Amino acid sequence: MSLLNAISQPEIWEAYYAYKCSLCCGAAEAKRLRAYIDAGAYLPVWEAIRRGEAMPLPRRAVISKLHAEKKRVVYIYPEPENTVFKLLTWLLLRSCDEGFAPGLWSFRPGRTAKDAIRALRSVPGLEGMYAYKLDISNYFNSVPPERFLPLLEQTLAPDPALYAFLAGLLREPAVLEKGEPLLEQKGIMAGTPQSAFYANLYLAELDAEFHRRGVIYARYSDDIILFASDEEELEAHAARLRAALAEKGLQINPKKEARFSPESGWTFLGFFCKGDRVDIAPATLDKLKAKMRRKTRALARWRDRSGRSGVQAAAAFIRVFNRKLLESPEDRELSWSCWFFSVINTADSLGVIDRYAQDCLRVLISGTRTKGRYRVRYGELKNLGYRSLVHEYYAHQKAEAERAAGT
Repeated sequence: MSLLNAISQPEIWEAYYAYKCSLCCGAAEAKRLRAYIDAGAYLPVWEAIRRGEAMPLPRRAVISKLHAEKKRVVYIYPEPENTVFKLLTWLLLRSCDEGFAPGLWSFRPGRTAKDAIRALRSVPGLEGMYAYKLDISNYFNSVPPERFLPLLEQTLAPDPALYAFLAGLLREPAVLEKGEPLLEQKGIMAGTPQSAFYANLYLAELDAEFHRRGVIYARYSDDIILFASDEEELEAHAARLRAALAEKGLQINPKKEARFSPESGWTFLGFFCKGDRVDIAPATLDKLKAKMRRKTRALARWRDRSGRSGVQAAAAFIRVFNRKLLESPEDRELSWSCWFFSVINTADSLGVIDRYAQDCLRVLISGTRTKGRYRVRYGELKNLGYRSLVHEYYAHQKAEAERAAGT
């Protein structure tokens, strides 16, 4: 029986709903999914798939996410189909998980980026090793479909109906832009749910190769790091990694390629690790400060243009960054609290962000960057809804300790 048949089964949807609610899933997303399941909104999609009808074209969009350095192209299916694809991807990742090497950490059941950092830090002697890290440039949208489809067909050989359906989606040459069809090379379509499984599968043999060779290696989608006992060994591993990616038709992002010595510590997935210390990576910190700076300028212009008060501008700033940092507003986006709090063991970088955010708020309220902005007191910011990351971090740590102690 094809995995496609699971789309029509209510009990599968209930299991998926329970899984989503067990994660850092925002209340709005949980409510939306509950309503979707209760309404049986998946049934028309299932019927269309069963009858072999074409799926709606995905919409092309350009987004900039919290942790992203640049804007990127993503593809978004209409909600009924997109939610079905999420369920299907959830099932695919579980049915094929045994085929992935231990060093792959992205989109796998029971594995997270946080687990990757913990696993690396648990390797004996890692603090004395050299590291090499890279990021694949535009990974999802640059995977050549003609190279990927044979791999997908081999993997899904026991389920030819599922392969035919997924291959049809990948072979569709058109997307929608501003409501009009557009022909575009789109790789494995970043932003679509199934691209998570595809991203794992396309480099699965590379992951397995480094595992067979006994290299300390970790991959999270398009981010890869490996370790070696000396610089010569590290360069040999790095050369093999670069060659393997080139063989796959992929390019690395030279701005995100880095080597680390034992003295410098290493960064991966937004974390900075050195000895016993785990903090937020400096580059990640700088990106967030840049976003805060841009938002402050935009809100200052809005304040002045619309005749709004500085307090209103500051309240808008607080709403935006409370959502991004603390509240997991969307299904596809994790907040900083979900991503970092359970792994970092220092509040140093959180304190930097707190001070920067407070300064942005004082500028918005006071309308000046002079010392006069300090007349805006911390209590005013709290009354507007400002939440200190340092305070939230220690509250999280206390709650985790109490939970571990069973109190």
